[in-house]
Amino acid sequence: MGKVEFFEDKNFQGRKYECSTDCADLRSYFSHCNSIKVESGCWVLYELPNYTGYQYIVSPGEYQDHQQWMGFNDSINSCRCIKNVYGKSWKIRFYDKQEFGGQAGECVEDCPSVYEAFKLREFHSCVVTDGAWVLYEQPNYHGHQYFLERGEYPNYADWGAASPAVGSFRMIKQF
Repeated sequence: MGKVEFFEDKNFQGRKYECSTDCADLRSYFSHCNSIKVESGCWVLYELPNYTGYQYIVSPGEYQDHQQWMGFNDSINSCRCIKNVYGKSWKIRFYDKQEFGGQAGECVEDCPSVYEAFKLREFHSCVVTDGAWVLYEQPNYHGHQYFLERGEYPNYADWGAASPAVGSFRMIKQF
């Protein structure tokens, strides 16, 4: 299991809350979050309660302010530890149409530019057959982040996205 500490202020100051399990509503512990220490495990942090809103994937390390984890704001209201990402292989298959239709692509490694590698700017559906992945809305691992674990995603809304834009993606490896 993992361990993460949330701090209300930058540079690990202010009220602190330590978490070692999934939590659907962190609002009773702090009102905003400006720095984080991830001691173990990889975590998905969510802007809103009940694992919704913007997603941020963090691995072990210290994040002195919300911009270091690519946060759009200082709101973290739920979190979950990423489990079952141990393995020796990663594979993602994606489609330019919903329900696994249209042009398809497949990858087993990080991809800094989906357009350069596959001439696609959008994923409307995908299948994660091995490992876990983070999709980024923009190239070079920027923009909104979406965590995908093993499974089928017939529509981009199934991974929490508001649009099918995908500019890059990378594997998640447990630390």
